[in-house]
Amino acid sequence: MSSMLAAVLLLGSTPVAQELDWAVWSDAPAAHFVEAAPVGNGRLGALVFGGTARERIVLNESTLWSGSVQDADRPGAHEALPEILALLRAGKNVEAEALVNEHFTCAGAGSGHGNGKDVPFGCYQTLGELVLEFPGMEEPVEYGRALYLQDALVRVGFDVAGVPHVREVFASHPARVLVVRLSNDQTGPLTFTARLARPERATSRSDGGDLVLAGRLADGKGGDGLAFEARLRAVVRGGETRCADGVLHVEGAEEALLVLGAGTDYSGPIPGAWDGAGFAARVRRDVGAAARRTFDELLAEHVADHRALFDRVALDLGPARTLPTATRLADLARGEPDPQLAALYFQFGRYLLIASARPGGLPPNLQGLWAEELQTPWNGDYHLNINVQMNHWPAEVTNLAECHEPLTRLVESLVAPGGKTARAYYDAPGWVAHVITNVWGFTAPGEHASWGSTNTGGTWLTQHLWERYAFDRDVELLRRVYPVLRGAAEFHLATLVEEPRHGWLVTGVSNSPENAFRLADGRTATTCMGPTIDQALVRELFTNTSEAARTLGLDAELAAKLDAARARLAPFQVGQHGQLQEWLEDHEEADPQHRHVSPLYALHPGEQISPHGTPELAVAARRTLERRGDGGTGWSMAWKIAFWARLGDGDRAHALLRNLLRPTAELGFDMNRGGTYPNLFCAHPPFQIDGNLGATAAIAEMLLQSQRERAGEDYTVHLLPALPPAWPTGSVRGLRARGGLEVALAWEEGRLTRAALRRLAGEAAPVRLRARGKLRLVRGADSAPLEPDEQGVARFPLAPGERIDLLVGE
Repeated sequence: MSSMLAAVLLLGSTPVAQELDWAVWSDAPAAHFVEAAPVGNGRLGALVFGGTARERIVLNESTLWSGSVQDADRPGAHEALPEILALLRAGKNVEAEALVNEHFTCAGAGSGHGNGKDVPFGCYQTLGELVLEFPGMEEPVEYGRALYLQDALVRVGFDVAGVPHVREVFASHPARVLVVRLSNDQTGPLTFTARLARPERATSRSDGGDLVLAGRLADGKGGDGLAFEARLRAVVRGGETRCADGVLHVEGAEEALLVLGAGTDYSGPIPGAWDGAGFAARVRRDVGAAARRTFDELLAEHVADHRALFDRVALDLGPARTLPTATRLADLARGEPDPQLAALYFQFGRYLLIASARPGGLPPNLQGLWAEELQTPWNGDYHLNINVQMNHWPAEVTNLAECHEPLTRLVESLVAPGGKTARAYYDAPGWVAHVITNVWGFTAPGEHASWGSTNTGGTWLTQHLWERYAFDRDVELLRRVYPVLRGAAEFHLATLVEEPRHGWLVTGVSNSPENAFRLADGRTATTCMGPTIDQALVRELFTNTSEAARTLGLDAELAAKLDAARARLAPFQVGQHGQLQEWLEDHEEADPQHRHVSPLYALHPGEQISPHGTPELAVAARRTLERRGDGGTGWSMAWKIAFWARLGDGDRAHALLRNLLRPTAELGFDMNRGGTYPNLFCAHPPFQIDGNLGATAAIAEMLLQSQRERAGEDYTVHLLPALPPAWPTGSVRGLRARGGLEVALAWEEGRLTRAALRRLAGEAAPVRLRARGKLRLVRGADSAPLEPDEQGVARFPLAPGERIDLLVGE
């Protein structure tokens, strides 16, 4: 019997094509974290390795952070600002950078230079691991391990001495627990031990029949910080259980159900996150309630809850190849066509977002929800110069708006500490956040000028608040987040400065994220005024805030000031190589192929540059991408896919997607090479979830776009704007477009054949539409040709709740 057939026979009775189409699966246990199968309920996560004699399940809880609330602002830092700005105006960037390092960084250890586990900044950490040991299971004859995306379920199946064994794992959002079922077809006794373990700051004990792991993390100030607890209970059919000396024993059972709950006493500044008051009693109640139910009841409730989100979008790019996922990745790298692998990767990204971002929890961090370390890479924190934003790019367009709520709560939580930071460093009103933050409200600059002084991290975050409104037209949501937009805008109104050559308004002390440039004298610098990304972000913020004010009938005077300041912002410039300039001056990059492509923010996720609205700038953006190249880290390649999609080049976007899907056997760190691990996790490297989620959004951009092509226009919906030749036939339903629309599409031989648009929210308004081919609009029993104008845009009215169909013909 082949391993593939073993997987099918042991993991389910449905046919191969149906059973494994939407599964990430393997014919061997995981040897590494980046081969294991992730599950999560938005707060509680696990990675299932699928061992037979020894099963290791890595556990995570999203609020499990070391560190604590701290005052990282330098008192009176703003007193150094005039001198720093004077040096920048004089072109003395290196000298200005030295002053930034001396006076304008955070107080204290900051992030610990990415090693913050034992400093106040803290670090996202693993909860520990559940280890199950089974005597006599060392040599399985057949083996299969699958993560079923549609059901959010991991199943491991194998045969030992003629006895089939099946293990199933899921993380239930409704029940708030992790569930594991162990069975062996009732042909023999099931005997095993279970342990909860953590390398430090935790002890394991027995509590009645439960196994409990509890401890406290370091607060970074020499004391105890956050407290946590995990509780495991076994419910068996037949056989016996006993719990003693930190070990849970099960002997002679026909079937075993393990229920694990966990929580912390986190009660930090992020509203709406886990409420730590009485957390241990809550965990006990959750475990007890779940343990009184059957596996089938828990699973049915879990699947219904998950599918209510997951099933909103379906993508078909062709038949799936029924091979282990790692084999498909390797075959794709060798040139074997596999368009449905891109669809699987797309749905895997949506799965990860559902699993790591639910209302009432925290937003996914650099690793989403899943980490096996105590010192997670880069602290597993929230990077504000693209990464946490990229994590949420799929939320609206792939119909998972609920998954945007935790990020919204995070942004709201930064207003108060960000106001203090604005006063300390800029003597300014409003609020600011720089490059990194955590669950403790860190908003100060980073610990080094080369990357830490960018002051538009919070500005970028506000774009997501506007995006929620742009897609859903929820005026009450806009009213809720408007004070956040206003505070960020007031900060920039007060801190913009005139640059000396043209009198343009620009941001003051800043960076183009993590990139460096060469001065005329050959020296290298990073500190600057008004990098292109800052100007794009501030222009967008002023536009969104003034429109929000007018929509809500508020702050007319402020809206007028924002409009006037926006008109004076430094414009986009084309440099000596035909590229979009990255800085105010046409500096040479220290690394022309740098992973950050920040000057193109206005192309994506922004909308200030487009082939139809600003064709000359779109050409310059293309030149920038050509100079950057098609390599880079995982999230960088994901961003480049989105850029090429916005430029309408589906073939180039697909080439970058193939690069991203390149399998990587390296488990170490190479800053210049990304790819995909065997479990489809994105290799930054090491693993970062932003590449997965960014590429999911980029695939959606290849199929559907909705931008304002020119200032003052409404959104233009573009059907199949960057369809690659590699996807000649397919369909998608459930994608969302700005303006409150839901869209379904089908195409054959690279051409759109039909579409459906439905207005889910907002007021009755004309839809602006771009699509190739002759369109015929079908509304009920009526049908009429849809003629585009001289700009290639067709228009038709669409009322709330109304659906129209489009047919495409010669």
